[in-house]
Amino acid sequence: MKVTGHTGFSVFLILIGSYVAYVASGWSFKTGFFPLAVSIPLIVLAATHLFLELFGGPENGGGPAVEAEFSQAVRPDVARRRAFAVFSWIAGFIALVALIGFPLAVPLFVFLYLKIQSRVSWTQTAGLTAATWLAFHLLFQRLVQLQFEDGMIQTWLGV
Repeated sequence: MKVTGHTGFSVFLILIGSYVAYVASGWSFKTGFFPLAVSIPLIVLAATHLFLELFGGPENGGGPAVEAEFSQAVRPDVARRRAFAVFSWIAGFIALVALIGFPLAVPLFVFLYLKIQSRVSWTQTAGLTAATWLAFHLLFQRLVQLQFEDGMIQTWLGV
């Protein structure tokens, strides 16, 4: 059993997460939901890391922790096009949220992504979009009762 900087950092994270969970547990459900949703997994993961640091065996891998070399199987122009597509979808989602707000942007984005990028059938697209909207609506708007800001279009139109 060796004590390293990783061990101290894990203990630090456990203490911070425990403090946040303790303080947030006294708040109302709506107020304390996010701090608890972050601090509880933090405590579990940091405790797991601490356990492995203290009682786990030595690492057997002799190579780097992260492989920095990219696959040569994909041509660079194809890789650039794919990366551009991913960042374009992310930017598009952010723009949708700004323009029409989260409650409308989420199902619209899912619909567009499934139809345009994934080329999924109309039946699957409609079903998955409806399921996404229902899950989003039930979880965030009914259960947690989050109030989302209107998008710029609703603000401009006064809707």
